[in-house]
Amino acid sequence: MHHIFRNFIESLSTAPDAQGFRDAMAEAATALDLSCFAYLSMPRQPRSNPTLIANYPLAWTEHYLRCHYERLDPVIIRALRNPEPFEWGLGIGTMGDSKLQQELFAEAATFGIRYGFTVPVHDHQGPIAAVTFAADERLPRFEKRITEHGRVLQLMAMYFHAHARRRFDCSREIGGVPLSPREFECLEWAARGKSAWEIGRILGISRRTAAFHLDNAKAKLGVHSICQAVARLIASGATMDNPTA
Repeated sequence: MHHIFRNFIESLSTAPDAQGFRDAMAEAATALDLSCFAYLSMPRQPRSNPTLIANYPLAWTEHYLRCHYERLDPVIIRALRNPEPFEWGLGIGTMGDSKLQQELFAEAATFGIRYGFTVPVHDHQGPIAAVTFAADERLPRFEKRITEHGRVLQLMAMYFHAHARRRFDCSREIGGVPLSPREFECLEWAARGKSAWEIGRILGISRRTAAFHLDNAKAKLGVHSICQAVARLIASGATMDNPTA
């Protein structure tokens, strides 16, 4: 266990981007027979989007963010209310009372997400994030790992959040309007003449997700086209720290 945790911390410290963070947690989770994980960080700005780093199926994470399921998800709601780690799933609880919440769980199940162990992350300002280790079945091995290594998983969640917050959660402003790091990044690439498809290839996301972030940036800036949003960006003098092609 010590070897797994040490490698995890080293990988986090050298991770250059979201993919590196995803790989670091995925490697550690797989070593513990917990191959499926998700990190969701809630935004400080009310109009911003959450940060999601996960090795869940991409189709599910994109759908989750597009539908703003973090506002409805009973797992996230419980994580924001209570700082103690908890299990959830069929026959365990935290499945939600409303029809919409039940439908959310049914959708997640189609992607192999039926059971989980969630670690809430709270600080002096309140609840801010959650790390979930999930599985498609409540197997004895999954239960054993949670029981044996629950405290270590909690520590891993804290480390992951601290590194991710420092690396990704610094909102950018354009003319006093805060954008999420991903919205700003997509807009900056648009200013370099890249299409949504090209931005997706550069950032490792789908064209639709890149377009989603660009649309959010337009809405926040109160403009009707990408050209207008880019003009606002250029006029503000804001730039990315380390843009790479």
